[in-house]
Amino acid sequence: MAYIEPSEFVTKMVDAGESKLYMSTKDTLVRAFMAGAILGLAAFFAISVITMTGNLLVGSLLFPVGFIMLYLMKFDLLTGVFTLVPLSLLDKRPGATVPNMLRNWGLVFVGNFAGALTVAFFASFILTYGYNTDGGALAAKVGSIGESRTLGYQEHGTAGWFTIFIRGMLCNWMVSMGVVGAMISTSAGSKMAAMWMPVMLFFFMGFEHSIVNMFLFPFSMIMGGEFTIFDYLVWNEIPTVLGNLFGGLFLVGLPLYWTHVRTNAERKLT
Repeated sequence: MAYIEPSEFVTKMVDAGESKLYMSTKDTLVRAFMAGAILGLAAFFAISVITMTGNLLVGSLLFPVGFIMLYLMKFDLLTGVFTLVPLSLLDKRPGATVPNMLRNWGLVFVGNFAGALTVAFFASFILTYGYNTDGGALAAKVGSIGESRTLGYQEHGTAGWFTIFIRGMLCNWMVSMGVVGAMISTSAGSKMAAMWMPVMLFFFMGFEHSIVNMFLFPFSMIMGGEFTIFDYLVWNEIPTVLGNLFGGLFLVGLPLYWTHVRTNAERKLT
């Protein structure tokens, strides 16, 4: 299994966060675009399976294949950089500044959105034979998902908004555990298993993932979902992004850093 102790892989997390600050604009955008596209394709796959089988668990078991592929290829999701990059600032790494961190987050957001949106158009095109048919059962399913996860939250007002935020937080708690899982072993099989478990959990529980939603909601609108771009942004994407940030950083990155990296530093001084 070639298991790596937390004291070692948390240091790798800090190193990974620092390295992302030094990537060129081109590399950051390309890696983010590919990550968004692959995750969008995985969501399309999982929703197709759920529609065909009527079984959410089957779709949830299969969805992590996209997450695993993109992380093995070292592509970047916004949810992952929310967790890793701030650790380089906390560790006072050279070049780790708030402006550089925000630049990285902004570029990854743009790249993820472009990749997910591209796949949304591809998926809608092939379902409708170039927008000449209605898309069938899958189109109806996707349209209803988009409406329920925007207008459905809106019906509950502030409580609905915070429901999205908490679901986003819980989502990136699990997704970031998958990011960390890719670092706990030198074995590819072990990495896959460690990434698969928490990602399956988030998908089955219906938690909100900002990049999955970058694919799902444009796809839903194209397929006839009756909600607006404003509804999507205010009643899903914005609170989801904020929840993803909070969950990844405060429930995964900081606890691991404080209890392993800082603890080790104290031991060396005594």
